[in-house]
Amino acid sequence: MSAGAEAQYVTFGVGAETFAAPVSLVREILDYREAFRIPNGPAYLLGLTDVRGRGVPTVDLRVRLGLPAAAPTLQTRIIVLDAPLQDRVLSLGLVADRVHEVIAIQSDQIEPAPEIGVPWRSEYIAGVVRREQGFVVLIDIARLFTSREAAGLESAAEQTFAA
Repeated sequence: MSAGAEAQYVTFGVGAETFAAPVSLVREILDYREAFRIPNGPAYLLGLTDVRGRGVPTVDLRVRLGLPAAAPTLQTRIIVLDAPLQDRVLSLGLVADRVHEVIAIQSDQIEPAPEIGVPWRSEYIAGVVRREQGFVVLIDIARLFTSREAAGLESAAEQTFAA
């Protein structure tokens, strides 16, 4: 984003933290529902969610960020987005404890991700924005998974839904 440019972000809660992802990547937000389990998948992979006839790998964002898993509540949502990877786009569902709102963020409001003192792994963080209610952490969807992990998620979705 160029200096002074403004972008829209969807804010959502995971534990006590508020995260945000660019609206441009978000396809839809669904009420939580159980995912179709994939055998031998990584701990953060809940399984596949049927989104308009397509199996979308669904990830527990809490577990992926290194936080303890939690039981879903009435506020739990699945954020379906298109994650831009190096050579392709991966459709992905992220389970968040709650979705807050869409906010506008100016590029000059974004501060670098802190290196220490945060409960989650900072390599997934594109920056932070200071707001009256505290910080909003901008999650870097493209860096949430390695290329190998992303390929594994895609492969699992294709194999399971084709069966």
